[in-house]
Amino acid sequence: MRIYVTGIGLVSGIGANVSEHLQAFAANRHGMGKVTLFPTTLDATVSEVKLGNNELKVRLGLPQNKLYSRTTLLGMLAAKEALANSRIAGIKTIRTGFISSTSVGGMDLSERFYADFKYNPQKADIRMAAQHDCGDSTQRIAEYLNITGFVTTVSTACSSAANAVIMGARMIKNGLLDAVIAGGTDALCKFTLNGFNSLMILDKKHCRPFDDSRAGLNLGEGAGYLVLQNEASLQFDPYCLLTGYANANDAYHQTATSPNGNGPYECMRQSIEMAMISPNSVAYINVHGTGTPNNDMSEGKAIRRLFGENIPPFSSVKAFIGHTLGAAEGIEAVLSVLSVTNGIIYPNLNFRSPVEGTNLIPVTEYCEGLELRHVLSNSFGFGGNDSSLLFSKIN
Repeated sequence: MRIYVTGIGLVSGIGANVSEHLQAFAANRHGMGKVTLFPTTLDATVSEVKLGNNELKVRLGLPQNKLYSRTTLLGMLAAKEALANSRIAGIKTIRTGFISSTSVGGMDLSERFYADFKYNPQKADIRMAAQHDCGDSTQRIAEYLNITGFVTTVSTACSSAANAVIMGARMIKNGLLDAVIAGGTDALCKFTLNGFNSLMILDKKHCRPFDDSRAGLNLGEGAGYLVLQNEASLQFDPYCLLTGYANANDAYHQTATSPNGNGPYECMRQSIEMAMISPNSVAYINVHGTGTPNNDMSEGKAIRRLFGENIPPFSSVKAFIGHTLGAAEGIEAVLSVLSVTNGIIYPNLNFRSPVEGTNLIPVTEYCEGLELRHVLSNSFGFGGNDSSLLFSKIN
């Protein structure tokens, strides 16, 4: 059974919709800056969505006095765009599911609750703690979209959104759903900033994916969703096909990918096999490319191992939008769909010299109008939970 992509929606530090993202990439305009969403003593470079919570509520038509986590609001904005973009006439007339991913859930609220509770338990707002769970944002977004069928949450660190898309595709293939809105959403909060700082993998400067001088990642926030459908439910021309996908957990380390890239290699290889194409048919790779010494070396070795000397054009977008954790592959899957549809390759910012040991050179200029029949998108998470998605033009 073919899986069609019919709708896309995006929000990140460089735009509040798909169109704004394309404009930012074409202009080489990144979203990096200092933290403004909450007080912190860390000198960190991050990519924040340039809309406050109240502005997000206005865009979504929500009451200002109702409490929502920032993760929920960002997810609502991107999922709303994706559903509208798909032009599904009535989600009640076909079996529609919602599969969302997140890593922080409502921590932006619960960490504020904890601070208030510690100071004065009687004045702390328990509603903030109630939105802590990852599933809370999923349920609230589903209710906002009026989806009452299958609703669930995936949380596998940075591969979460890829696994949400994979789960959605499998449910359609097995005849359980006709359409799925799948992707992820995450907001910046103190917990993740401090957590990554404790791992000593934050770069105070603008990150440099796949560059030999790379020193760490920059965190980001945002959301991205795809609408997947089976052929019987199609009402309009789709963007492309989801032809391959795979998850491979190498379980090498709690936070690091295996140094030889075993997990990345397997999920890329299996995705290509599922699509029944050869590695040489992959026209572009949207790499995970966080800018950490471990990730870029591991992913680079996996790419060398799979593609040999015939390396496809590749680039990381994380120097534009930061590492958005559970939302990463939701956002980057949408960008990969646009790569297939519009022939776009995104520039890998801040690259100067290749990593010693892989000698891979990413694309550093914005390109469009290319013939990209097959695009691979990588997303690798803590614990070695690694996933790849393969998008293809419709024959």
